[in-house]
Amino acid sequence: MGEYAIVTTGLTKRFGKRVAVDRIDLKVREGEVYGFLGPNGAGKSTTIRMLCGILDPTDGEGSVLGFDIRKDQESIKERIGYMSQRFSLYEDLTVEENLEFYASIYGVPKPEWGPRIARMVRMADLTGRERDLAGTLSGGWKQRLALGCCIVHTPRLIFLDEPTAGVDPVSRRNFWDLIYRLAEEGTTIMVTTHYMDEAEHCDTLGFIYKGRLLVQGGPAEIKATQLQGQVWEVDCTLPGRGLEVLEMMGGVEEVVRYGRLLHLITSRDGLSEAGVAHALEQAGIQVRRVEGVPPSIEDIFVSFVGLDERRSLRAQLRLGIEGGK
Repeated sequence: MGEYAIVTTGLTKRFGKRVAVDRIDLKVREGEVYGFLGPNGAGKSTTIRMLCGILDPTDGEGSVLGFDIRKDQESIKERIGYMSQRFSLYEDLTVEENLEFYASIYGVPKPEWGPRIARMVRMADLTGRERDLAGTLSGGWKQRLALGCCIVHTPRLIFLDEPTAGVDPVSRRNFWDLIYRLAEEGTTIMVTTHYMDEAEHCDTLGFIYKGRLLVQGGPAEIKATQLQGQVWEVDCTLPGRGLEVLEMMGGVEEVVRYGRLLHLITSRDGLSEAGVAHALEQAGIQVRRVEGVPPSIEDIFVSFVGLDERRSLRAQLRLGIEGGK
């Protein structure tokens, strides 16, 4: 096996005049969890469909598990698992029957069905639910079953396209426990998400926006190198009014409200904690605390786009606590 499970060069997809994916270069190492991030419509799903052999690229080239994405599409499909946000379980079939159906679709030899299905049931913690109809399962259990169905043929590479969208926080955490377990066993996983808390736990991240791959690297590396300014956390009374005051200060790139706290992102070193506190106090706002904090993954990615686009982008790049409500 090679070092990389996925490699692309200049990968591009156009639909008429619209460029959905614009010359992206990806490298996904074998056995890692690669987080492919971006807001809705950024090009995540289109990229994955090209890598899965479902869509033909307009330009560029790429390989998946050593197979050419243009010439060897059937060979790729035999060796990968793919789970979309709307993965199709048959709700009138039982847990066991769904697994049997997908084992047959993926060409698992029938003598191996029993051990494979038993392993998927244990992995998804569905022991005792084998005869339950899929339609009676909760959202979190359905996602576990869906994951079991897409890996019943033991693929070396799994694509998960927003698998936890709309799932409660506890179920999301349990689902990610399964992802880590698979990665520890050597499976390569490429997962799309716009939950920034999930991104923090990936080995490598790639952020795509308007079809372009803006940055690629480990979470710590990205946070250490990609934000030119500084992030401060401000605890004050009247945070709504405080946001308005801070937005008017010179050298301030953005102010974001997190509950009763404000995150202030600066563009230069000329500002000081004392200067921020003074501006707020002059406006009649009591300041409890101003201190520097590490940037979040969300802070980094939003910093790549223009000021006029940042608020709408933050609305889409939802924090996990907000998305789980």
